[in-house]
Parts: sequence; structure tokens; C-alpha cells
Amino acid sequence: MVRTAIAGASGYTGFELIRLLAQHPEAELTAVASRSRAGERLDSVYPALGGHCDLVFQAPDPDALTSRADVVFTALPHQAAMDLVPLLLERGVKVVDLSADYRFRDAEAYEAWYQPHKTPELLAEAVYGLPELHREAIRKARLTGNPGCYTTSVILAAAPLVARGLADPGSVIADAKSGVSGAGRGLSLTTHFCEVNEGFKAYKVASHRHTPEIEQELSLLAGEPLRIVFTPHLVPMSRGILSTVYASLKEGVEEGAVDDAFRSFYEDAPFVRLRGADVPGTLQVRGSNYCDIGWKVDPRTRRVIVVSTLDNLTRGASGQAVCNMNLMSGLPEASGLLFPPWQP
Repeated sequence: MVRTAIAGASGYTGFELIRLLAQHPEAELTAVASRSRAGERLDSVYPALGGHCDLVFQAPDPDALTSRADVVFTALPHQAAMDLVPLLLERGVKVVDLSADYRFRDAEAYEAWYQPHKTPELLAEAVYGLPELHREAIRKARLTGNPGCYTTSVILAAAPLVARGLADPGSVIADAKSGVSGAGRGLSLTTHFCEVNEGFKAYKVASHRHTPEIEQELSLLAGEPLRIVFTPHLVPMSRGILSTVYASLKEGVEEGAVDDAFRSFYEDAPFVRLRGADVPGTLQVRGSNYCDIGWKVDPRTRRVIVVSTLDNLTRGASGQAVCNMNLMSGLPEASGLLFPPWQP
């Protein structure tokens, strides 16, 4: 049994981690930490978890967390994670970090989009936690940087095309839509009901922080620097992401080659479900760790259009983190995650 703890457990990703770990057959949740909720019972903050977890929030003390855990999830804001993660590693536990602090290979890239990095030496060993790309490295890691929700949906949609050299690497455009929970549980005017309901808007156009993360991973697959156009949108639903990715096919590439690329690239991926021309919707992945992917080739424009959907809180955050914990702990990759989506 793998003992686990969560630092930053009072947010939406923390809730989702608790929900998943409470029913995991090979993991035990031993501690939950929250600076703002220390001393409160978990089920008083999240009544939905009543009868499933009776822990009390504690302060995020590294000694207390590591004394009862083999793996610690850090579901903290950017920059706050890098204050705690080194202390956890020093005490001998493995860490799955859900912030952006350990997703980048290059400290300069992180600092250009976030802030100065306090522990750049750890970036060299941190593994980008997207199992479909880095499964074997994750198995050996003591620190995994859990990918962001938009990045997971866009990278998985584009990866086969880029890795197989089927698409022009300079032609990738990603248009993504997310539910409001992607902004977190904190109060904000932009996610206020009256600002979101019956509305639909783009935000952080040409400036979203997930852009360099996507470019980092797709460039590695392409074997050359790659730049994308990425535009996120906010839609009035609680959870879910739908990303539509467009790319121009190289001369001579036909629809059959695209089909073969997706099916071969993901043949051993338990959480990628390929839909082919039957493009997916967010309702079919809600509450699950699946990413559904569909695609069509437009012969008139010589472009391929790929649609990927996932639940931003599960596959886009906490479910993926549990999957990474499984790999890092020597457990089956899908342990505790093979349940169907919620529909409707």
C-alpha cells in the first residue's frame, strides 16, 4: 500500500485527488495540508466527502507530511511549490507537483513566463508527467511535474502528427475551450456567475502560460524548435476541455497515414480513446481520466483537424497525478482510475 499526502488539499485539484485516492485499491491517503484550513475537518470544507475521508487539515509542515507518506502531491500555486518541494525530496519521499514549477526543462523559459526559479537545479531531474510521452522516465523519477490541463489536451492531439513528421511543424494552431473550474476555487470577478453564464470569450490571447509548455514537448517530438498559435476560451460549464488543433499536412501525406499515426502512437495508452472521424464531446469524458481524440482530413485545404476532450480536473490535473504516482510507485498505470465517465 502506497502512503500518500496532499499539500494544498483545499482547492479543486485537492478535492479531486482526495476523491480518487479514497477509492484507490493500492493507495492510502494519510494527511491533507492547507495553510488556510489547518485544524478544520475535511468534510466540513467538502461535505461531498463525508463518510469517505475523515482527515483534518494540517499545516503544510514537511516533517509531518513525510513522516506518514511515500508520495506527496503538491497542489500549490506556482512559486509556492518550489518552497516546499525541495524540503520534501530531502526527506526521502517522491513528489508529484501539480504547479508549473517543475514542468520546464529550461529555467529561462520558466522565468520568461512566470517568475525567477528558486531551485533550477531540480529541473534537470524533474520528469514531465505525461505518461504517453515519458512513461519509462516517470517510473524512475522521484519528482514529476504534472502537466497542465490545456497542455495535455493539445499535446496529445498534435503528438502523432509531429512525431511522425506528417504535418508542417510551423502550421499548428490550437483553439481550446475550458470550463470555469480550470481557474481554481479562489474568488475572481472573471469567473463570477454573472460574468460567465450565457457568455463565451477568449482570454490571454497570444500570452497564455501554457504555450511554452506545449512548445517544449512538441519540439522534442519534432526534433526541431516548434512554435504554435494557442488561444484559450472560457465557456459556461463547470469542468471539461475541448481543444481543436489544426495543422497543414506535408506534401504526399494522405488520410490513411494520419489514421495509422494516431492508432500506432496510442496503441499502448490506456487513457487515450481514439474516435476517428466521430469527433468527441466533453460530456463523454466528464469525471474520468480519459482523453478522447477524433480527427478528420480536409482534402480541400490539405489540413488535418484534431479534436481532443478531457476533464480538466481529472485527466487534466488530479487523475493524471494519480497515474504518475502509480508509475513512480511500481503500480499498474491504470490502478484506481479505470472507471467510466459521468454522463449526463
